[in-house]
Amino acid sequence: MKMMIHGNRLRQSFPFTILLGLFGLLSLTVNAQTDISKGIFAKGQLGPAENFTGKAWNTGLVPQDSTLTTLVGNVYFEPGARSNWHTHPAGQILIITDGAGYHQIQGQPRQKLKKGDVVSCPPDVPHWHGASEKTGMQQLYIVPNTEKGIVKWMQAVTDTEYQDKKK
Repeated sequence: MKMMIHGNRLRQSFPFTILLGLFGLLSLTVNAQTDISKGIFAKGQLGPAENFTGKAWNTGLVPQDSTLTTLVGNVYFEPGARSNWHTHPAGQILIITDGAGYHQIQGQPRQKLKKGDVVSCPPDVPHWHGASEKTGMQQLYIVPNTEKGIVKWMQAVTDTEYQDKKK
């Protein structure tokens, strides 16, 4: 492939033009994927304000039943949104599928989360999770052994806790 510059004009060969077009198409695809609110699952139902600060949308994927005894769903947290402190009698697994956010187990430092991270929340240990201030976050959640119960909601995460400012 040859490129020739004549004066201020760039003359390109046909394959180079095709390559530039493909890069443009790739750029459009990447830009379209930056809006994580359009994940692979439906946005779902808005989570109740008594359990979340900001907007968090839940889609159930595997319902609770007596055969699998596992609950699976997807949550999209808008930027700045987070869950209240809560526990799960049998624990919880989070798989971050897009965006950025935080997770904290009571008594431990807040952890940053990004796409591809997997978090294991121990049984009956208070924790919270949510999006970063400027970027939303998508997560799959897995709650095993639902015959032991699903969730116990607690108090809201304070702005100081969310922003990780020491008291």
